[in-house]
Amino acid sequence: MTDAREVVTIDGGDLGCARLLLLLRDRVATLPAGTVVHLVTADPVAPIDLPVWCHMTGHTYLGVVGGVDRPTYAVAVAARPAATDARNPWRRGPGAS
Repeated sequence: MTDAREVVTIDGGDLGCARLLLLLRDRVATLPAGTVVHLVTADPVAPIDLPVWCHMTGHTYLGVVGGVDRPTYAVAVAARPAATDARNPWRRGPGAS
């Protein structure tokens, strides 16, 4: 697994899908490729939305993080992620095919 200092935790609280993806997208844009992000969220749709968003953008969905008190999901940051729409992070950005 990844060394603990390479894990970045984002607490999404009870944010819904759109705001959660905006938070995640903006944060991963500042991180180097390969960084593992643990996203903590109470959003019941996260286990569905996150794998789809990762597939669309090129980030790697690593799955559910075990041994924690709150629902947490792991994502590895891609070197060259695909852009998403500025206001709608669940849609591909301009020029994406």
